[in-house]
Amino acid sequence: MTKTPTPPPPSRRKLPKTAHPLRRLLDYGHKYRAQIWQATVCSILNKIFDLAPPGLIGVAVDVVVKKQDSLIAKLGVKDIYGQFLILSVLTVIVWILESVFEYAYARLWRNIGQNIQHELRQDAYRHIQELEIAYFEERSTGALMSVLSDDINQLERFLDFGANEILQVTATVIIIGGAFFILAPSVAWMAMLPMPFILWGSVWFQRLLAPRYAEVREKVSLLNGQLANNLTGITTIKSFTAEEYEAKRMERESEAYRQSNHRAIALSAAFVPLIRMLILAGFTALLLYGGMEAVAGKMSVGTYSVLVFLIQRLLWPLTRLGETFDQYQRAMASTRRVFNLLDTPIAIHPGDKPLPVASVRGELVLRDVTFAYRDRAPVIKNLSLHIPAGKTIAIVGSTGSGKSTLVKLLLRLYEIQSGSITLDGVELRELNLKDLRRSIGLVSQDVFLFHGTVAENIAYGTFDAAPADIIAAAKVAEAHEFITQLPHQYETIVGERGQKLSGGQRQRVAIARAVLKNPPVLILDEATSAVDNETEAAIQRSLERIIQNRTAIAIAHRLSTVRNADCIYVMEHGKLVEWGRHEELLEQQGIYAGLWRVQMGVRS
Repeated sequence: MTKTPTPPPPSRRKLPKTAHPLRRLLDYGHKYRAQIWQATVCSILNKIFDLAPPGLIGVAVDVVVKKQDSLIAKLGVKDIYGQFLILSVLTVIVWILESVFEYAYARLWRNIGQNIQHELRQDAYRHIQELEIAYFEERSTGALMSVLSDDINQLERFLDFGANEILQVTATVIIIGGAFFILAPSVAWMAMLPMPFILWGSVWFQRLLAPRYAEVREKVSLLNGQLANNLTGITTIKSFTAEEYEAKRMERESEAYRQSNHRAIALSAAFVPLIRMLILAGFTALLLYGGMEAVAGKMSVGTYSVLVFLIQRLLWPLTRLGETFDQYQRAMASTRRVFNLLDTPIAIHPGDKPLPVASVRGELVLRDVTFAYRDRAPVIKNLSLHIPAGKTIAIVGSTGSGKSTLVKLLLRLYEIQSGSITLDGVELRELNLKDLRRSIGLVSQDVFLFHGTVAENIAYGTFDAAPADIIAAAKVAEAHEFITQLPHQYETIVGERGQKLSGGQRQRVAIARAVLKNPPVLILDEATSAVDNETEAAIQRSLERIIQNRTAIAIAHRLSTVRNADCIYVMEHGKLVEWGRHEELLEQQGIYAGLWRVQMGVRS
């Protein structure tokens, strides 16, 4: 089947994957173009007013030296006090405007950074949710967390400060360079002489730093992956007294991250001292030759004063280019990682045929289905199976026979390599994926509860459920009694992954969740695997009520839980080898009968 490419999120346009990450980042934020222009204008205006005080100082020196022949006097104000009063008023206005525009650009750039960060994280997370399960099985949770959190935060830091810094340095060079050529063209070249070398050095450093910061981002990803893995498995670490082993393993990952940062820092730290030497050459030349021209009368003292102040304002900010380029390279390394994630193709086609849940009968048909995990032998081979609507069927077999894989295929968590699976006669790949999964309720052997209340976990997926419906579902799942004994009953926090509840309690909450969802197809994947015999009996009674008027598929190791199924299928090595009712399979004296005898403790 031809796969329709997933359209890009509405907040971004599509640029080639080979485009420079800065271009892609700017393109991503195109909807904020007006705010970016406003922030740019405010940054430039702030720099203009920031550079005005040296000019006012030059005019003040001109008043002191020339008095009634000063520049202001030529405008008609001969009184010295009046001239200084005008300068004072101008100074107040300049400083106020500088502060106003600093507030404006700081607020605008930070808000732009926050907005782009928010949308980028949202788009990245939504994209991750659409990826197939195989993608997550091949990557650590910590590595993905590093991209969604640390890398996107790195972009925010650059947008907050780096973009404004680049604009202000550019405005400084243009404004002061122009002032030099207007006021003193004979010495302007001295101030401009270091500029090509500074810019060339900045570009050269940028190219050297890029691979080093890419390595830093990779190392922090590995470190975060190890941290997430260890925190998730803290019970196992403690039970096997592996604290020292894991501490040393964490030390190795942290040391690798530290060393990669050291290599980047060793280079980036050299930038400012080298640039400082180039600045020294320009400043010294102007100080010497400009001073000689002022003494010779070829340049006014006021102009010389302005130039001495301005060359510092021109050249010293360039030392911050090191920090700015440092931020820039870190941000570009992070940008590449974020867009690499967004560029990951979605392998599972979402389907376009709607499936109203109320109209689903629940007939499932598998024809010659073959499936293999990546780079592995087929787990299911040419499997054909008919599950009638409204019937209860069971699938049993030894570990690794393909039972749980079959569940994943029905939910389209994976795509089959060949064959077909239909629901009510329609190919699963044609059905809207969300509608399909709304039609199927799953109670897995690996129960996952979210950090929140018991009620929130039962209502997960049916978020608008009324409290009375939640309680009714809990009663059907034999969970109400233990819930009412909890400290805050249905409002009790279950902890991360439901760790405050026992395995059996988590299982019953999961069953209540499926009951509340009320799907036409219900899959029970080892639904009673984590409960004792008494709880199992209680759950079995509730399951008999749950499966009425719906298609039910029970995956089980305990054969006693499925003996009343309408049909039991036995799987071995991805194939169906036996099928029939419980009594029929016992009479066949095959694999099922052997498993039954083992579980019942009957000797051959």
